[in-house]
Amino acid sequence: MFERIKSLVTKYWEIITYLVAGAMTTVISLGSFFILTSFFLDPKKDIELCIANIISWILAVTFAYFINRYVVFRSKEKNILKEMAKFYTARVGSLLLDIVFMHILVTVIGLDHKISKLMVQFLIVITNYLLSKFLIFKKNKNTDQ
Repeated sequence: MFERIKSLVTKYWEIITYLVAGAMTTVISLGSFFILTSFFLDPKKDIELCIANIISWILAVTFAYFINRYVVFRSKEKNILKEMAKFYTARVGSLLLDIVFMHILVTVIGLDHKISKLMVQFLIVITNYLLSKFLIFKKNKNTDQ
């Protein structure tokens, strides 16, 4: 039984660590947002709410980059700034995808915003994983990766 579990964990290590990293990223995003809006910024003021969202997004995406680079995909890319730029660009793309799908599902179709957010987040997690695996942290055939 233990060997079977060990085999499954080894086989799906990348996906497991990606999901754990995603959960940690979510905690950072929400935690920083709630800290900012509880102690420093007034969420009733539109600009301050926007600032809190942007800061929490930057903190979360920065954390996500490093944990994905070093733990999930174990990148050996020497040009970290280029890799980071690709990561941020992909995350901005998925943020825009999130906004578009939320608009369609909630505003155009009229679905509940909470259900819509869950559906869209499922799509975003898959999109971010695929972009990370095949475009950002792709394994170079000429290296040991």
